[in-house]
Amino acid sequence: MERYYVLEPGTYVKKQGECLLIMKNHEVVGRVPLEGLEQLVLVGSSMSGAVMQELVQRRVETVFLSPWGHFRGRLVVDEHKHVARRRAQYLTCSDPERAVAIARLLVEAKLKNGARFLSRRAGEYNSAVLREAAGQMVGLARMAALEKEMDLVRGLEGRGAHLYFSVFSELIRVPEFTFNGRTKRPPRDPINALLSFTYTLLTNEVLTAVKIVGLDPYLGTLHVEEYGRPSLACDLVEEWRTHLGDRLVLGLINRRVVRPDDFVQRDVAVADGVDEEDLRAHRPVEMKPRIARAFVEAYERWMNTSIKCPFTQTMTTYRGIIRDQARRFLRFLMGEAERYEPFPWWRL
Repeated sequence: MERYYVLEPGTYVKKQGECLLIMKNHEVVGRVPLEGLEQLVLVGSSMSGAVMQELVQRRVETVFLSPWGHFRGRLVVDEHKHVARRRAQYLTCSDPERAVAIARLLVEAKLKNGARFLSRRAGEYNSAVLREAAGQMVGLARMAALEKEMDLVRGLEGRGAHLYFSVFSELIRVPEFTFNGRTKRPPRDPINALLSFTYTLLTNEVLTAVKIVGLDPYLGTLHVEEYGRPSLACDLVEEWRTHLGDRLVLGLINRRVVRPDDFVQRDVAVADGVDEEDLRAHRPVEMKPRIARAFVEAYERWMNTSIKCPFTQTMTTYRGIIRDQARRFLRFLMGEAERYEPFPWWRL
């Protein structure tokens, strides 16, 4: 898939011939050939009506992210025509017993993934703190596997996330970077900014995969239904956060590919604003344009990493694995598989 990311907020996209021009302050700062373009990701950017019409005609998937990197929406050309698939999804996800069974699987997998990752790093760094946290997360995973109440499953997921991020600073081997806990909406420091942006990109990957197989990304189980929230994508992305998201961010930081001076940090009391320009001025932390582009390039290389699928024993990529998992979830919903099996990172 030919993708293009417009990463610098405050830009404006317009059409010129067979190209899209990325404009800022009336100057061209980028060009995107329309030929072969399949996905356009806009971070705090806007577009002309002619561009929108062209993207619709060419069926280019267009994703809108806020200046914080949060998902805002996407340009939808049409809905999938497989009604039977969505009917199966609605029936399954609306059944309390089956819904909690799905959520239980996802939380158990997320906790096992996190525990395995912490355990491996504990061995590498000889860290008793990481080793203890890994053991506690294994215990939470076992509890999650037995729970039958949705609120309790969600509570265990929350406890596991809190425990995981309480020791996350042990994974950072560069003293110039500090991490004092997970902060969102907005992220308050460079590491949180990288994590939030990476999780948004991964959620977008899952959302695309879900739509490709014909499911409704807005109805899930683990995440409560909320207007505008792609709950199913948020559910299924849980199995990817640690292995694909955290490992990428930590690798770039610990190898010193990303440095503290690659970010603009502001001391702001209120991280809010009345418009896009005001929001940009009140962001506590912001990647500089050069490192934002380098980060996206690293992300794309990461997603195209070759891996052998443990289910089929065939070679694919991380992006291919995400799409394969969406198809496996569909087969479960359609009754072609007894259960959905999250990707077993903890066995690799």
